[in-house]
Amino acid sequence: MKISSHGYKLIIIVLTALFLAAFLSACADKDEHELAVQYQCPMHPTYISDKPGSCPICGMDLVPIEKSKSESSGKTAETSPSTKQAAEPDKYIAEKTAEPEKNKIEQPLSRERKILFYRNPMDPSISSHVPAKDEMGMDYVPVYSDEISPPDKGVKGLATVTIDEKGIRLAGIQVAEATKQRLEGDIRAVGLVKPDETRVRHVHTKNSGWIEKLNVNTTGQLVRAGEPLLTIYSPQLLGSQEEFLRARENAMRFANSSIPEVQKGGEDLLRAARKRLELFDVPESLIKEIERTGLPKRTVTLLAPVSGFVTAKGVYEGQQVEPGMELFTITDLSKVWIEADFYEFEAHLIRLGQKAVFTFPYDPKAQKTGRISYIYPYLDPQSRTLRARFEFQNSDYLLKPEMYVNVSMKIETSDSVVVPDSSVMNTGLRQIVFVGIGEDRFEPREVKVGYRSGGLIQIISGVGAGEKVVVRANFLLDSESRVRAAIMQAAGAGGGK
Repeated sequence: MKISSHGYKLIIIVLTALFLAAFLSACADKDEHELAVQYQCPMHPTYISDKPGSCPICGMDLVPIEKSKSESSGKTAETSPSTKQAAEPDKYIAEKTAEPEKNKIEQPLSRERKILFYRNPMDPSISSHVPAKDEMGMDYVPVYSDEISPPDKGVKGLATVTIDEKGIRLAGIQVAEATKQRLEGDIRAVGLVKPDETRVRHVHTKNSGWIEKLNVNTTGQLVRAGEPLLTIYSPQLLGSQEEFLRARENAMRFANSSIPEVQKGGEDLLRAARKRLELFDVPESLIKEIERTGLPKRTVTLLAPVSGFVTAKGVYEGQQVEPGMELFTITDLSKVWIEADFYEFEAHLIRLGQKAVFTFPYDPKAQKTGRISYIYPYLDPQSRTLRARFEFQNSDYLLKPEMYVNVSMKIETSDSVVVPDSSVMNTGLRQIVFVGIGEDRFEPREVKVGYRSGGLIQIISGVGAGEKVVVRANFLLDSESRVRAAIMQAAGAGGGK
């Protein structure tokens, strides 16, 4: 059988058509498969893309959306209409009859997500009603209606964050439970040894004169009460001695008078002259010697009024002195103070009678215990510290003024809610924690904190015992929370500029 040229052309056309149909069918299957794979951001599940890449909001890599087993099994179990019709004709007719009703019910679920507005990926506060680009050429990110949730009333500028399990794993978010317990810790400070201010004595002269001799001639010398300090020549003291001797003679003469008033007048004059010498710090032994000899002394020896160390010396032999001039400062160091400065935030933990342990740099083995005897009613304006005083007996003089001392006090709080201190973010104006409220949602809370110790922090208000707080990656949550709050604020303001 001979085939004409027209027949050859017809066969070639048919074969070409069949090849093109097979090729287009394969391409359609491939495109359908590629379109079936979608990607989403683990931190922003509402952002979906048909291609792999990075999230324009947070920069994280997009991950493929995993289809449920029911969808996969449904697709594999699906059969062609012709096969189904041949196998079960009655059931196929019933399903085809009910199909319009089914499509009518499911039609609203297949609608596209509604875009409210578009926002700048670098600045969420900038938005637009229409697609746009920023100064860097980046496309504005669409904001869908299902991304907007009611704003949180608790913390201004922050919003609740929702993250799926995969996003939590990728971000490294960890939580810990808030517990109720007591916190124990130490308050440490540096103390300074000071002289007891009630045991410091200044020695002055009460009349003018010249220093004839100094019995105490060096600073730091130890003196005992009643020991001689110096010998002074004073015309005023010499005149007072002569006046005392004349009064003594008159008193002896008036003692033989028969008139009681005359006898009493002589005794009063003698008593006044003697009192004048005593007020000039003339020693009692010298007064008795003047009475015994009946002769005035050219010089007078002044005695130490108290025992202690000479911590200041202001005179030299031969120096002229005037009334009110400071000659010596004598300090009794048998009892000393230790003053310790505590930070301002620790002031509420310090109270009278509180016990403290003291260690000394010069002897690490030495240790003393003491209690707070006084808390100063003001703060040091330079260091912003509160000063407390401790009193110690120092008969061995081991504690010397201006020595440094290490101070340690045990602190124990009452039962209160505590969380790891890494969960609290301090912004300077407020303290924020993120609390897990279920369904992979994290709510920002403003809290008031108290004492810190051992990696834990006391929560005064804001979080209850048993709640879960974020202890790791909370700064990522804070950033995301601020972005979402800005989006909600833009949506509330009208969704564009």
